[in-house]
Amino acid sequence: MRQPPPAFLFATGIENSNPTIDHGRHRVDELESTHFYKLWRTDFELCEEMGIPFLRYGPPIHRTWMGPGKYDWSFADETMTDLAVRDICPIVDLCHFGLPDWLGNFQNPEWPALFGDYADAFAERYPWVQLYTPVNEIIVCSLFSARYGWWNEQGKTDRTFVTCLKNLCLANLFAMQRIVKRRIDAIFIQSEAAEHFHPATPAAMPAADRRNQERFLSLDLSYGRPVDSEMYLYLMDNGMSRQEYETLMRNDLKRHCIMGTDYYLTNEHRVTADGMAMPSGEVLGYDAIMQQYYRRYGLPVMHTETNFYEGPVGDEAVNWLHRQWAKLMQLHSIGIPVMGFTWYSLIDQVDWDCALRFPRGKVNPLGLYDIDRKIRPVGEAYKELIREWHELLPARSTALSVPVMMPSQHPDAPRGDKPPRRFY
Repeated sequence: MRQPPPAFLFATGIENSNPTIDHGRHRVDELESTHFYKLWRTDFELCEEMGIPFLRYGPPIHRTWMGPGKYDWSFADETMTDLAVRDICPIVDLCHFGLPDWLGNFQNPEWPALFGDYADAFAERYPWVQLYTPVNEIIVCSLFSARYGWWNEQGKTDRTFVTCLKNLCLANLFAMQRIVKRRIDAIFIQSEAAEHFHPATPAAMPAADRRNQERFLSLDLSYGRPVDSEMYLYLMDNGMSRQEYETLMRNDLKRHCIMGTDYYLTNEHRVTADGMAMPSGEVLGYDAIMQQYYRRYGLPVMHTETNFYEGPVGDEAVNWLHRQWAKLMQLHSIGIPVMGFTWYSLIDQVDWDCALRFPRGKVNPLGLYDIDRKIRPVGEAYKELIREWHELLPARSTALSVPVMMPSQHPDAPRGDKPPRRFY
């Protein structure tokens, strides 16, 4: 007898960022840096042993998408088949901060429509996949690639920022439209930074207010919500056409969406009068900030990324895990539909302490497991948290128009020689 799918999306992730730096001369590939290409079977085994039913993962776009209509599915086939056999449900990251070399970067006006083709081809090949993050952290990618000058096009102007932003949002929309045609019950879990900007002085209040409007741009455009008037003029003045804006506003796929949001210690900022921002640490916290986002969009919520460095004491990450969990349960207690929680990522990351700008090979102790695949204290704590809480959380049926299906429930999913796993 098949087990029903879990009532709550407990998840972790495989960090698969792949932007370019040094004006396209160097590709940062976190799958390579964390040894995933060699140890992916081990990593999936660890996820299974943890009792985590959902995994944020996507095949590397730069190794899979070889040209218009040309794909190398060899690695994707291996990894996706293994996940299906284990009955681990992937939340598929299709684009995570980078594009294949042949597409250049996010300033390319042709890539949004072409990305729709890629999403369509993926959904056709893997019809059993239901959960997607088509484009990861749109506002973060736009800032790092096209305003701060760190990744990909390394732009530093308002025009490069707006061009990157609109192209990412259009790509996200086109991908969702094409996937839904292949699978009518597809669910899209956007992963986006949940941020807040605090004025450092009274003179900084206008600058902080502008940044607090700007933080919503990616989700406004992705969910078809009219942007604030100041932001509309900003978009129009910096390269977005009225036709592009209206295309995004016609998005009618919100019923397929869970608002996935990410929160780290660096997500709150102090803003000076000249617009400069610096980390403020946790001031409001995830629950207070997410109430702002929920009031704006009214969508079910999932905490899609958080982590913390394991420090010298050893319990820093464990304390952060329990703090973020308490924040999520606070949202649940006031009636906000919370769908899931994610510790990101499964394995330690590399060079995120410098936002991937410099390929130093420095291991950042952020994972449930270390880079040698040994479990960290936060891994043990997360495993226990899942075991204790999974039966007490509400079913998702009241907040989603379609049920979540595990791979074992889809007739086209690959089958192994073992029965579907029992969760937890």
